[in-house]
Amino acid sequence: MKKKVVGAVLLSTIAASVTAASDESLFFSDLPVVATASRLPQRLADAPASVTVVDRDMIRASGARSLNDVLRLVPGFQTFAHSDVPARVNYHGVADDGDYSPRVQVLVDGRSLHSPLFAGGTHWGLMPVALEDIERIEVVRGSNTVAYGTNAFMGVINIVTLPPPLVRGVSVSANNGSQGVRDYTLRGGGRFGEHGNFRLTLQEVADDGLDDSWDWQDRFFNRRLDARLDYQLGTADLLELGFGRVEGRALRGRLDTDVVPFAIDPGDPVRTLRESSTWLQTRWLHTLDGGGDLSLCYAFNEDRGDASFVDPGRDPGYRRVDYLGDWGRRHELELTHNFRPFAATRLAWGGSWRHDAMSSETMLRDRGTVARQIRRLFANGEWRPARWLTVNLGASHENDSLSGNHLAPRASLALHLTPQNTVRIGYSQAWRTPSLLAYNANYKNRGVLPHRNDEIGNRRLDAEELATWEIGYLGDWRDWRMSLDVRHFRERLRDRILLLRPAASGIPTPRSEQNVQDIDIDGYEFQWRWQPFEPTRLVVNHAYLRASAGLSENGARIAATPGSNLANDVDGDYRALAEQSAPRRASSLLWMQQLPYGLEFSLARYWVGEVKWTRNTEVKKYRRTDARLAYPFRIAGQRGELAYTVQSLDGAHEEQRSAEVDEPNQRTVDRRHWISLRLDF
Repeated sequence: MKKKVVGAVLLSTIAASVTAASDESLFFSDLPVVATASRLPQRLADAPASVTVVDRDMIRASGARSLNDVLRLVPGFQTFAHSDVPARVNYHGVADDGDYSPRVQVLVDGRSLHSPLFAGGTHWGLMPVALEDIERIEVVRGSNTVAYGTNAFMGVINIVTLPPPLVRGVSVSANNGSQGVRDYTLRGGGRFGEHGNFRLTLQEVADDGLDDSWDWQDRFFNRRLDARLDYQLGTADLLELGFGRVEGRALRGRLDTDVVPFAIDPGDPVRTLRESSTWLQTRWLHTLDGGGDLSLCYAFNEDRGDASFVDPGRDPGYRRVDYLGDWGRRHELELTHNFRPFAATRLAWGGSWRHDAMSSETMLRDRGTVARQIRRLFANGEWRPARWLTVNLGASHENDSLSGNHLAPRASLALHLTPQNTVRIGYSQAWRTPSLLAYNANYKNRGVLPHRNDEIGNRRLDAEELATWEIGYLGDWRDWRMSLDVRHFRERLRDRILLLRPAASGIPTPRSEQNVQDIDIDGYEFQWRWQPFEPTRLVVNHAYLRASAGLSENGARIAATPGSNLANDVDGDYRALAEQSAPRRASSLLWMQQLPYGLEFSLARYWVGEVKWTRNTEVKKYRRTDARLAYPFRIAGQRGELAYTVQSLDGAHEEQRSAEVDEPNQRTVDRRHWISLRLDF
């Protein structure tokens, strides 16, 4: 059946291509202009880093319902579908045993989504923006601490939303399909007074999750409100105001299958996790004479979680447990100045202040509210002394009240061999400071006797350090409607942090986060885009990397301590977690095709190698195919779209944990399909 469908589409492709007009396509009329790499609007050929741009058409064609699925189209990224744990997104692996990935900065219109409540990482189940509101996603593949601070350790995902002036009228849409898929979206936009424009989105996303089996269950629900208002204060001043809230519900816990099938495990019962994120963001943009501008931004975010339960097996006073509560808050203020100090030179510089705080009755027992202050200065400059050369230099200095001072430099040369061919050589140094929880944890299982799973903060933690050399090539062949971006990298990560027991004796000692590993990562990535015919677009991505790990100085000391996790690591699980946390090879293909009668077809194919997400979980290599067929229509003046989407067309596979003999059907991702209807008024 699948072969017949693909064959029919191929015939339609040929027919549509023959009759297509020969006008130049906007897709390859010019390379995109990006601002995420250096905070300066730049052509990709001038940027100091490799940047993948995922536009609205690619997002829609991917058939994704969640943002983490979209990032499968970016070389070097790994993700898995949400189940009884949140979806996760990593770049080049370096995974932890926790649920959140703190080493890639995630931004929405410049506001960081990293939260002190989620171990300094991003919760991919609480995305504050609907896919329908995204104009494009700029992904910096490689360290960018210079521009965006400590969490931009491995890269940056910058989500740029639709400006309110581009949203007019009302749009309603719904998805309904297998595995309980039921999504509803209401969007609207229009003028606000004489000089303002607004955009408002209400959305619910829900499904029954993956197939429940063995000792866990799965459900997912997400409700979001996202609003933005742009108001022109004068000819030189613009005010942007955004606010919103997202609420999520999911199942957590385990079933005690050793006692009675489907019995509740009293130490970790199946229960509903309720989470929310509320935010406010405002930005004032002032245009200066001579083409420069000033930008002043303030952002506030509050995240809350509650998955509390009572464990009757604990001592009195310790029975209420909530690993994922209670709250985390962030205030951030940033001033940026862009201008031209000299001829052929542009500079973006500024400073920011951030206040993070969190509270957790379970994980920060008797600590109350813990907080930190971060002050940062940054500068990124571009110099074009000749048509064949672009020089990028940058540096940032960050002062953290908990981790001290860190300086991050970057330098890059872009050699424009011809207008179509550019070679880039670059070096950068980055730092990732530990989370509030890493410094302040105080988790106890018992009131008197210590327990092996107790956790304590480590105030002597050092920041992780990353030094990166890279050489890149960018080809832009407009006559062939084709582009190629190749990046070869060597990353040297020092003092990688992991949670473990650093020592043990006759009495159990608590776990703490420790600097234990040095990791060397080498490899290459490429992304190739081609539009052979007007109605046909192809995007191919591939990544290859090889990682090798050894113990840091502190890690060697811990490994020599009897009873520590590293001393007991006879199977090398910690080393394997570093060296196998990204697939050796991973590829993706996105084919977008306009068919006769206004139909649109797209197919996404993924080839992913073996991945070890945590010490105790791994997934075998898998193949996945997603497809979408859509019919945009206009009937009696009414515009809309009817679409059919299928994910995992190949059938069942695992993305986060593979099946074992004693743990069958772990996290199985099976075929899911749904019908979508959108009406625009």
